[in-house]
Amino acid sequence: MAAALQQRPAPVEHRAPAAHVSTEAGLQHDQRAALVVAVLGMFVVTLDALVVNVALPAIGSDLGGGIAGLQWVVDGYTLMFAALLLSAGALSDRIGARRAFGAGLAVFVVASAACGLAPTMGVLIAARVAQGAGAALIMPTSLALIREAFANAHERARAIALWALGGAVASAAGPVVGGFLTLLSWRAIFFINLPVGVVALYLLARVARSPRRTAPFDWVGQVSAVLGMAGLTYGLIEGGADGFTAPRVLAALAVAVVALVTFFVAQPRAAHPMVPLGLFRSRPVAVSVAGGFAFTVGFYGLVFLLSLYLQQLRGLSPLQTGLAFVPMTGLTGVVTLIAPRVAARFGPRVPVAAGQLLMATGLLGLCAAVAGAPIWLLAVLSILIGLGSSLSVPTLTAVLVSSVPAERAGTA
Repeated sequence: MAAALQQRPAPVEHRAPAAHVSTEAGLQHDQRAALVVAVLGMFVVTLDALVVNVALPAIGSDLGGGIAGLQWVVDGYTLMFAALLLSAGALSDRIGARRAFGAGLAVFVVASAACGLAPTMGVLIAARVAQGAGAALIMPTSLALIREAFANAHERARAIALWALGGAVASAAGPVVGGFLTLLSWRAIFFINLPVGVVALYLLARVARSPRRTAPFDWVGQVSAVLGMAGLTYGLIEGGADGFTAPRVLAALAVAVVALVTFFVAQPRAAHPMVPLGLFRSRPVAVSVAGGFAFTVGFYGLVFLLSLYLQQLRGLSPLQTGLAFVPMTGLTGVVTLIAPRVAARFGPRVPVAAGQLLMATGLLGLCAAVAGAPIWLLAVLSILIGLGSSLSVPTLTAVLVSSVPAERAGTA
C-alpha cells in the first residue's frame, strides 16, 4: 500500500472544459458554487445514514416490524445504494455531473419526505430504497463536480478536504442530532434533509454546466453491475439472518456470481465500457479503492451495530447513544483539515498508513471487548476509528481522483 501511494498520480490527458484555475483573488464564482453544493451533498447523505441508526428502536416501537423490519430500514437503503453506485458514476460521466447530481438530490429530497410521512413499515422501507437510489447518484457526482471545477491538483486536494469535512461534520453531529430529534419524533430525522436539499438544488443552478460525453451507454455493463451488486448485497444481508444455505440466499448469490462474471468478461470487450478495467492497473487507484472499501465497512458497520447495542442491551436513550458517539466523531473535523497538509509534507502514504492502522486497532479492540465492557472503553476505542478515518479518507480520495482522467471522475 505504501509503495503504491508513493507513486505520482497518472497524468490526466483530458480535462473537462468546465474546469477552472482560480486566480489570486480567490475561487471563481462557479468554483465556490460547485464546492458548496458538493459539500452539502456529502453532508446530507452522511447525516441521513447516521441519524437513522439512532432512531431505529423508536421506529420499531411506532411501526412494528421487528428486528427484520428495522434491518431493512437500513439495508433497503444500502442495497439500492450499492447496486446503483457504479451505474450512477458512469451516468454522471455521460450526461454530466451537474445534471446527474440534480436528479439524485431531487429523488433524495422527495424520498426523505416520504420517509417522514410513512404510515407503515413497508412504506418506510420502500421510501428508504428510493433514498438509496438518490444517494447513489449524489455521492459520485458531488466528487465529479469538484473534479470538473478544480483543474489544479493542489486546489483540488484542498477542495476534497472540505468535501470530506462535510462528511466529518455530519458524522460528528449525526448521532447527537438523531438522538435529539428522536425525542421529538423519529419522523423529524427525515424532514431535516428537506431544507438542506432545497438549498443545494438552488445553488446547483449557479454551477457551470458539466461536459457531456456522446458515447453510448454500456447496457450489458449497466444491467450486469446492478444485478450483481443487488444480488450480492441481498445475499449477504439475508444470509446473516436465514443462513447461507437458505434457497433465496443461494439464488441471490448465484445471480450475483453470474452477473458479475458477465460484467468482468464483457467490460474489456465493450466499445464504450461502463468501468474501464484498465483503471485498476494503476496501483494508486487499486489501493485507494481498497482503502475506501475498508473504511466504509468498518465505520458504518460500527455505527449501526453500536447504536442498537447501546440502546437495546445497555439501556441508553437515543440522546445518550448519540452523545456516546461524540468522542469518535468530535475530532474528525479538525483532523480532516490537517490530513492534506500531512500528505503534502510527507506524502500520501503517511496519513493513509497511520489512519488505516488506527482504524484497525480500534476495530480489533472493539471485537475483543466483552459484552459488559464499560462505555468509556468503547468510546476510547471508537476515537481511534474516527481519527483513523479522518486521516486516511481525504488522502485516499484525492489520490483516486487525481489518478483518473477527468471524464471518468464520476466512475472513480
